[in-house]
Amino acid sequence: MQHRLLVVTDSTRCPRPLPEQVALALRGGPFALVLRDKHLQWTDRAALAEELGPLLAASGGLLIVSDPPVAVEAAHLSASFPFPRPRPALVGRSVHAGETPEPDLDYCTYSPVWPTASKPGYGPALGTRKLAAFCAASSVPVFALGGADLPERARAAREAGAAGVAVMGAVMRAEDPERAVRALQAAL
Repeated sequence: MQHRLLVVTDSTRCPRPLPEQVALALRGGPFALVLRDKHLQWTDRAALAEELGPLLAASGGLLIVSDPPVAVEAAHLSASFPFPRPRPALVGRSVHAGETPEPDLDYCTYSPVWPTASKPGYGPALGTRKLAAFCAASSVPVFALGGADLPERARAAREAGAAGVAVMGAVMRAEDPERAVRALQAAL
């Protein structure tokens, strides 16, 4: 994957409608967007995907759908979600401490690297030493997830061998998502 920044959606925390938040964020540069929002029915997520896809494509970004119940071009799978058939063109998976990513993935997220307010309770922060060891052992590109929303942490993740970072709150809760994306992109 060409992008170093994965932005994970959480429409419940946006200060404005999700498509507007994403459009503003894209002014900071292209990124891959993981449409997560699992609290929504699939029909609502599919409608969001149809609205967000052209926004991302026009800016050089990429839309990835989390745990899709139907065939999509790019999918991000939670740890226990079955591998989709037919295989999407791009497949990533969430991986946590003690797990190993499947070799047929295109990327994985590894978490939680730092303490995170977005998903508390996913275990203690692993830190950059464990991230570096995981990246060195992984057969697929790794994106640091969990508290990676500060530019200095994004830089530390890259120095530890990560392909990039995945963030939620830094962009989804931002009053100025363009500035947030610009700062993370510069650090990566």
